[in-house]
Amino acid sequence: MNKIHIPVLLREMLSLLSPKNGGIYVDATFGSGGYSKAILDSADCKIYAIDRDETVIEFYNKLSTEYQGKVELFIDKFSNMKNYLDIKDVDGIVFDLGVSSMQIDQGERGFSFMYNGPLDMRMDKFSHINASTFVNQLYEKEIANIIYDYSGERHSRRIARAIVSARQKKHINTTFELAEIIRSVVFRGKSKIDPATRTFQAIRIWVNDELGELEKGIKAAFELLNKGGRLIIISFHSLEDRIVKRFFQDSESIFPKKFSLLSKKVIKVSEQEVNENPRSRSAKLRAIERVL
Repeated sequence: MNKIHIPVLLREMLSLLSPKNGGIYVDATFGSGGYSKAILDSADCKIYAIDRDETVIEFYNKLSTEYQGKVELFIDKFSNMKNYLDIKDVDGIVFDLGVSSMQIDQGERGFSFMYNGPLDMRMDKFSHINASTFVNQLYEKEIANIIYDYSGERHSRRIARAIVSARQKKHINTTFELAEIIRSVVFRGKSKIDPATRTFQAIRIWVNDELGELEKGIKAAFELLNKGGRLIIISFHSLEDRIVKRFFQDSESIFPKKFSLLSKKVIKVSEQEVNENPRSRSAKLRAIERVL
């Protein structure tokens, strides 16, 4: 591991979650355990942690030693949380979406064009689909549509054409190779954003079915919350935030006496937090409470 993932909007999350003694909480995206530790420090409670990435076990082992009997980890997708929690009296559930700093900074995981590594991008090793599948096997039209739909990249067709042309000559194996292919047809100009940024993001979302997982995860969370239970979701992408916003608004309108938004407006990071942690700049927090 290189860098430890810095919990985003931690103070705001704790304020809205309001952990209580004897409470039961779910950290649906355990990572390096930052949110779990903060919750355990705030109250004498129990944490059920979930993460699809088995490399988080080293952080869990450290935390479970410090808080013996207070935290339990399950390696799986958070959409499957009900398989492990046969209880319906959860007091709070927290999601910290997207890719973690740990994953980005491990070049061998293939998440970033900043490091040369294999075209992988899987958050877990259970899937046979990875970034290489996307780049080397999908049809040109599929590649273009996915890149556009998941990132808004307006040069998606040009990028797809370049990828297909390149793979006809040679199998595309690494992140550096893919990034160079993209940069050969998309020019940065005055933009500070690398031309490969949006495409890499789109591929990662596709490989891990992040949007589909989010929808299933929210549904599972709603079913587990007890009266007074709170669901807090921190997202980093407009598509994720759109899904969260829709679910929360629909729940509040369809079940007006059952769910209530804890904040009518989305909560964003402060300028100070962005300065301290630039990767937090796009984070948005939404929270809802089950009142009946």
